Amino acid sequence: MKTLDDLIAEGVADRFVLLRTDFNVPMDGFTITDDGRIRAALPTITRLAAAGAKVLVMAHLGRPKETHPLGRDPVMTLTAVAGRLGQLLDQRVQLAKDVVGDSAHDIAAGLESGGVALLANVRCEPRETGTASERDALATELAELVPGGAFVSDGFGVVHREQASVYEIARKLPAYGGDLVARETEVLRRLTGDPARPYVVILGGSKVSDKLAVLTNLLPKVDTLLVGGAMCFTFLAAQGHDVGGSKLESDQVDTCRELLTKYADTLVLPSDVVVASEFSADADTRTVPVTEIPDGWMGLDVGPETVATFGARLADAATVFWNGPMGVFEMAPFAAGTTGVAEAVADSPAFSVIGGGDSASAIRAAGLDEGRFGHISTGGGASLEFLEGKELPGIAVLEEA
Repeated sequence: MKTLDDLIAEGVADRFVLLRTDFNVPMDGFTITDDGRIRAALPTITRLAAAGAKVLVMAHLGRPKETHPLGRDPVMTLTAVAGRLGQLLDQRVQLAKDVVGDSAHDIAAGLESGGVALLANVRCEPRETGTASERDALATELAELVPGGAFVSDGFGVVHREQASVYEIARKLPAYGGDLVARETEVLRRLTGDPARPYVVILGGSKVSDKLAVLTNLLPKVDTLLVGGAMCFTFLAAQGHDVGGSKLESDQVDTCRELLTKYADTLVLPSDVVVASEFSADADTRTVPVTEIPDGWMGLDVGPETVATFGARLADAATVFWNGPMGVFEMAPFAAGTTGVAEAVADSPAFSVIGGGDSASAIRAAGLDEGRFGHISTGGGASLEFLEGKELPGIAVLEEA
């Protein structure tokens, strides 16, 4: 694909650049709880602004329904994002009240060389995720905001989506991959090419069904696959264990049993778990072997013995990929497993890739230095689909361009 280096070499002074980012940050009311995705976009934005471009940013937040009035849903607007981006850039970042309406046109027209502005939540525009013809029409209107401009794709967290601001727009304007997208793609190709061995993958999260495709694609290729999170209980049930009130996907038990039989030397499951009487930070808790989960109690984290076992496997690894927390890390009584595994990954001499989403948030919540990890992805879903072997539309269209 053409890169940001190519665009800057061609010249962007006083030229519009329409930039797609992923600012879908976690929020607590009106407060951003983790600005990692905003900070990840800064290198591309600052390079463009320093080169004199007029930067018009597209982003989304949440999954607004069509019934939400554009720009009026307080949960879905980007006001807090525009404020935080402005703080990080040390300049005012105007926020349009719409995506391609009068406000967007006025703000775009008022942009000066080196200026940065933000369109309204692009997913509040129904055509963003509509039919192919609807997406094409929206992309045409987006391109009209930036006459003579270029498109830079730097929202890796959305490149697996065939949406107007990701896919169709790349066919309306000269298209380039931003620094973040280029780096993410390079790292994931390293994992799927010929990674240094031993190659260890850690998968957590709530559902086996969500990770089944990546499980089946990676198991023949890795040396060890460590399973944590709620998804481990379906595997434990497949081994014949009673998992009490823990989350269980009954329709996946047979699949897990087949995987355990075929990859017995590769799959490693927890040996102990932290269980609770109910799903609450104030619930009664205890740590038990996986063979002794009390009836009605639910497993909400892996235990210390499991963390030690996982840590021993990671200590000798040369390449590590981690996606998904080991437990309900948002609640203090069930955060130790995720934090312990994160520390083991950080201590490992391996080239480590954190697969975005909750795993990245957990690292920041634990206060770990991000420099201790090889790469922290901004796109959990995109990175998983890449490792599943799927073509990512937002990358494919850049390569076509």
